[in-house]
Amino acid sequence: MNKRKLLTKALTGSKSLRFTEAVRLAEAFGFRLSRVRGSHHVFAHPTLRELVNLQEVSGKAKPY
Repeated sequence: MNKRKLLTKALTGSKSLRFTEAVRLAEAFGFRLSRVRGSHHVFAHPTLRELVNLQEVSGKAKPY
């Protein structure tokens, strides 16, 4: 799926967003995997202070 479709799917509040799709979307916005601890995958951006924490639950990204 291309980046625009992924973004649209995420913005519509889809609860069926796969973990790999969420990772691809974060990387499309310039975030890089910083560390992994347990199920927490923490992504950092070189110019932003905020971190993105993604968790995988049964192949899907955990909704917050």
